[in-house]
Amino acid sequence: MFIHLDLDCFFVSAHRTIDDSLFHIPVAVGGRSNLNIFSSKKEIRKISSNSGAFVSSILTNEGMKSFKEYFVDENGKIRGIITTSSYEARAFGVKTAMSVNEALTLCPHLKMLPPNYPLYHDLSTKLKELLIKEIPLVEQFSIDEFFGDVSGYIEESEIVEFAYYLKKKIFDELKLPISIGIANTKYLSKLITEYAKPDGVKYVSADNIGNFIKDIPIKEFPGIGKAFQERLKGYGIKTLGDIKKNQKLFYSWKKPGIDLYNRICGIRDNKLSFEKEKKSMGIGRTFDVIYDRDELKRRVMILSRYLCFLVKKAKVNPLTYAINIRYEYKVKSKDYINVNRIFNEMDFKNEMVKLFDKTDNHKTHGVIQLNITVLNFAKVNEYTYNIFEYENDLKKRALTNQMQKLRSKYGIDIVKSAFEIKEAKIKS
Repeated sequence: MFIHLDLDCFFVSAHRTIDDSLFHIPVAVGGRSNLNIFSSKKEIRKISSNSGAFVSSILTNEGMKSFKEYFVDENGKIRGIITTSSYEARAFGVKTAMSVNEALTLCPHLKMLPPNYPLYHDLSTKLKELLIKEIPLVEQFSIDEFFGDVSGYIEESEIVEFAYYLKKKIFDELKLPISIGIANTKYLSKLITEYAKPDGVKYVSADNIGNFIKDIPIKEFPGIGKAFQERLKGYGIKTLGDIKKNQKLFYSWKKPGIDLYNRICGIRDNKLSFEKEKKSMGIGRTFDVIYDRDELKRRVMILSRYLCFLVKKAKVNPLTYAINIRYEYKVKSKDYINVNRIFNEMDFKNEMVKLFDKTDNHKTHGVIQLNITVLNFAKVNEYTYNIFEYENDLKKRALTNQMQKLRSKYGIDIVKSAFEIKEAKIKS
């Protein structure tokens, strides 16, 4: 037996735990690309201790800023998009990914809040600790979602009562509303949670699953993307019930089709994932158009410093570095390089700046987005590094490790290169 727990309007609910005035009114949390990492102003920025790519890993003080300080730019324009909205705001048509400007047009009395990532991470960590004490096996699926396997621990006849017990405990201790779906398999419990919202519990027994799913649109099942939805519609498959009737078709698509069919029908979907191996790590920012290449290189170097911190924190050694540049007029350029060096900050910054130069194929165009990524992590004791640079690389790694300790204690900006400190010529 599996339960899926999903915090209701988590970011808004998190703010309500520290501000009672936000209850029963339209509230939304909105985000902007965190450009203050490029600022020359002194500010303490740290990395979340929460594992997983759930929300921003870089924790700053956005949550302390006023509406004008965070959402209004230097030209008086309201910027940002809706990340989470309360049910009171949704009644006015406010939705996730909508611009803040549009949301305020639909709901002029909407209370807009900047994100408070330290608060979200703290509450998520506390919730996980609470669940681990109550459930034998727990998987954190995202910052606000968890799976629990209670097979052999809670009797089926007692599972609904147990879910309500969890709900009450979570609200009493953390002041967070949560919805819980219950089924005999993992992903069906996640599907059922949608029918428990808001702030409810829903259980569907194995005997009733077939009847429950038969008319549910395929888009509602987790893991079926838009492209695959269109492919299925080409076969006349529009509901989960249609999928169940087409076992031969899905099994003909080998593992992906078989896995999807089994998940939907509740077959052999009974394992939680506890450690997800990272395939890549990246960081990027979108900003107003910039033509100055020196400023862009400065930003590449700053992004590299932040990504280096994340790489060292994860204790991995990437062998591939990649960059993606997005220009105005919807033009893009990307490239990568392979290395066989022990990862260190100095070489990484230099390689990324050189990679930017090489990849910048449209020098007359302004740039509006930079993304850098590392991947292809070397396995310990299974890779031979460049023997001619090995001793030198060990020294550079030792220096990087010392800087890592300083940044972990005092913030990521405690040590910068001179090029990074150079005052930016362009505001954004």
